Amino acid sequence: MPLPLNGYRVLDLTNVLAGPFCCHQLAHLGAEVIKVERPDGGDLARQLGADPQLNQRLMGVSFLAQNAGKSSVSLDLKDEQDRQRFRELVATADVLVENFRPGVMQRLGLGFDDLRQLNDRLIYCAISGFGQDGPLSNFPAYDQIIQGMSGVMSITGDADNAPYRVGYPLADSIGGLTAAMTINAALAEPERKARFIDVSMLDSVLATMGWAVSNLLVAGRPPSPLGNDNVTASPSGTFRTADGLLNIAANKQEQFLALCEVLGQPQWSQDPRFHERQARLEHRAELKTLIEKTLTTQGTEHWWHALVAAGVPAGPVYSVAQALEHPQVRERGVVEQFDDAGIGRPLRVISGGYRIDGHPPRVSQPPPTLGADNARFFGATSIFDTTSAPGQEPRS
Repeated sequence: MPLPLNGYRVLDLTNVLAGPFCCHQLAHLGAEVIKVERPDGGDLARQLGADPQLNQRLMGVSFLAQNAGKSSVSLDLKDEQDRQRFRELVATADVLVENFRPGVMQRLGLGFDDLRQLNDRLIYCAISGFGQDGPLSNFPAYDQIIQGMSGVMSITGDADNAPYRVGYPLADSIGGLTAAMTINAALAEPERKARFIDVSMLDSVLATMGWAVSNLLVAGRPPSPLGNDNVTASPSGTFRTADGLLNIAANKQEQFLALCEVLGQPQWSQDPRFHERQARLEHRAELKTLIEKTLTTQGTEHWWHALVAAGVPAGPVYSVAQALEHPQVRERGVVEQFDDAGIGRPLRVISGGYRIDGHPPRVSQPPPTLGADNARFFGATSIFDTTSAPGQEPRS
């Protein structure tokens, strides 16, 4: 199936997650993504993940998760001959994505101003923890650092355990998505020209915190950790049933009335503690206690289907394994499989997370081994010794 970015070439100089996830999205949209890696180990993610044997083979699970559909070349950008090979690639590219510390590429003579002289249509995207300027621009940053400094951790968890880290690399993922979105916007310019895109993970995360931030900026109310409760509505959160947990989002008045009927408690709608939205917020704990007293008489499946049938949004709380095996996820094709991935067993990874013309995006090849495409791009004499001198400085 032709995809929107067919014909575009992307150079992926990134490490670990934010940048690779950005280029993962571009690959699934049809771009040719060439991963440019250090000869002495490549992307650090090649050594990360829950399978030690794959880590030793430089095909770690963390790498496999974000790099399907890409090619790999190994270049030491501190070596002039390799820098020249890299410049030749840049001349053919539409996009370059890097997540080194600010200033690294300039010191190598490969900064935006240098490379735009070779390619006046190059979209150059730099992803970093804090951006290319400002007092923290040269500070190191990983996902957890950004979660803490953005305020995300301060509003995650509840009053007893906050601040708490979100359970997956939220900041890296948001930074990668922000970069991919902005790159696509630059590629869509009617008269495209060279652009420098500066993506700060801290800025990107703050931009997604609109409601929490605006409660402070506009209403003067600092956000606080509420656990699994919704800050804007009640009953809206996680409730215990006879055999598990159920998320209920009765955010509208009509949904609350329907909830009362399903639970066999129509009198709640007339109780002055609960009869209107603000009262329910002020008496959230009392209402939750009453709801759970009824919910624990039946299991999650029973209440889930009964509430949805009555127009009340609800859903069970699943483990990751349960989510992946659910017929909804399987039918939508969110997981793609490579039968021959070079790791001794089939490989299943998450794809782009959307459909185009009714089909989930697919890439044609599994994640590459380090330098697998050197001969294709540089000729057989350019397959470098992967034990050579260190290359670029890794970023988050």
